[in-house]
Amino acid sequence: MPSMVESLKVITKFCFVRIARYAFEYAYLNNGKKVTAMHKANIMKLVDGLFLESCGQVTTRYLGITYNEIIVDNCCMQLVSKPKQFDVMVTPNLYGNLVANTTASIAGGTCLMPGSNVGSEHAIFEQGASAGNVGNEKIIEQKKANPVGLFLSSAMMLRHLQFPSFADRLESAVSHVISEEKHQMKDLGGDCTTQEVVDAIIATLE
Repeated sequence: MPSMVESLKVITKFCFVRIARYAFEYAYLNNGKKVTAMHKANIMKLVDGLFLESCGQVTTRYLGITYNEIIVDNCCMQLVSKPKQFDVMVTPNLYGNLVANTTASIAGGTCLMPGSNVGSEHAIFEQGASAGNVGNEKIIEQKKANPVGLFLSSAMMLRHLQFPSFADRLESAVSHVISEEKHQMKDLGGDCTTQEVVDAIIATLE
């Protein structure tokens, strides 16, 4: 019917288990204490129910890590009101996009968020939240694109490639420039250009 549409949410248990295993392994390798599974199983009983079942299956292998579940609606509210209660979060793709942009706002803006897409053989590292510099040519032309998210994504890539000391140096340099408050972009209350922030971070590294 022209006035009706149907949207399918297709997933396999194999993929859910793989995502859950990655989350728990990430927590284990990075001294994480808790993994939270975010879902909407109260409505999407089959698909999200399978997601929770898969997470529950994986958690039995990581007895030293606390596991809990939270509905996506409540999770967004809790992220804003009590963000420190969360550690590592695992979620299907759609909810992950919501969480990424919510946490970016809490952290200071979407341009500060690093991100990665890690597969079994390949990995891509890029700005983590989708609502910042991405696709905004006007900001780039005006030299107002905040490079912090890309620097932090580069640090994530270095850590992924087993260069933790280099990753620590880069993260420390970025943190120093932000906390010093001398070289800030407009989104953080300053008036510096992209290149000025880049130069400040490089100078700190040197």
